[in-house]
Amino acid sequence: MSLVLYAIKGHQRAAKSLIAAEYSGVQVKRVENFQMGVTNKTPEFLKLNPIGKVPVLVTPEGPVFESNAIARYVTRLKADNPLYGFSLIDYAHIEQWIDFSSMEIEANISKWLFPRIGFGVFLPPAEEAAIVALKRALSALNSHLASNTYLVGHSVTLADIIMTCNLHMGFSRIMTKTFTSEFPHVERYFWTLVNQPNFKKILGDLKQAESVPAVQSAKKPAQPKKEAPKPKEEPKKEAPKPKAEAAEEEEAPKPKLKNPLDLLPPSKMILDEWKRLYSNTKSNFREVAIKGFWDMYDPEGYSLWFCDYKYNDENTVSFVTLNKVSGFLQRMDLARKYAFGKMLIIGSGPPFDVKGLWLFRGKEIPQFVIDECYDMELYEWKKVDISDEEQKERVNQMIEDHEPFEGKPLLDAKCFK
Repeated sequence: MSLVLYAIKGHQRAAKSLIAAEYSGVQVKRVENFQMGVTNKTPEFLKLNPIGKVPVLVTPEGPVFESNAIARYVTRLKADNPLYGFSLIDYAHIEQWIDFSSMEIEANISKWLFPRIGFGVFLPPAEEAAIVALKRALSALNSHLASNTYLVGHSVTLADIIMTCNLHMGFSRIMTKTFTSEFPHVERYFWTLVNQPNFKKILGDLKQAESVPAVQSAKKPAQPKKEAPKPKEEPKKEAPKPKAEAAEEEEAPKPKLKNPLDLLPPSKMILDEWKRLYSNTKSNFREVAIKGFWDMYDPEGYSLWFCDYKYNDENTVSFVTLNKVSGFLQRMDLARKYAFGKMLIIGSGPPFDVKGLWLFRGKEIPQFVIDECYDMELYEWKKVDISDEEQKERVNQMIEDHEPFEGKPLLDAKCFK
């Protein structure tokens, strides 16, 4: 069977089907002299894919476009291909991770990378949203890989091929070591797979991005040439237009929406000052940091909350529990400007208790945090009554990582600041 692939050489989307072909023993020939912007604009190519995008696979039964569809087709050419697992549930999980890889990993890497390299308008709020969403996805992936070598089963599947190719763009173009070090199991997984012979044959040697690309201006279409100006007649003075009519012609720019917390009355507590005091206090923590906290604390502008994980009986593996808490803190990035938190993982053996203390701007937990961070519903939340000396002492002990805490040793303590 003759299969011909139109694709940009070395592109990760083309690599999906080429790696699948290597594992499946299927011959796929890439068009040698393909030129993006030239070959894909010809009438012959547009018959294969009307919108002129690559990759496109030409088969005896007709063309196939979209990289995941091509990889699926190539995989299906081999009967009972282990790349699709060994059972119906394997197949479902492979499809699940393929969709996750495309919608949560590739999409958010693209939203972060493309505006920076000139393929779109760079908007800082949009970039921040993409990074938060990507970290959330990588945290979920990291938790899964903490106890799994591959995404499904005990060998490479099509899900691993597509996930690795989608991660390839991030690792090689924008995700620096500083960024990926938060997700050690994802790092281990990615570098293991890209060094497998079938992956390396297609992807070659890979070097991780050393820095985030500087923002480039988006390419603008060429402007039509202006005709030579004609001799002007003396313009007639027109009466000024009514204000309503002028407003129709030129709308005033809409003000940028502010976070509701930015509209609260000013507080005497400066959150960054507390975070600096916490970070810089190396000795006499009670006398310096804890005392400083209560001197700064403003109950009119901030509120304190205890949280207790609802499903502590499930915390039977220490590193999985630690990863769970780390993922929660990563997903709280959206509140960094408005919050400080301490999370304690408690116990000398399983099941481990997870308890936390959070300082939020405002008198209630911010609604946008409840809406955007799904971990919030996994905890019971109780507002701290600072007039209660026992609760106040519990706050002190959580801030300073006091051990034992409530009669038990600490496995670990994590800070959000």
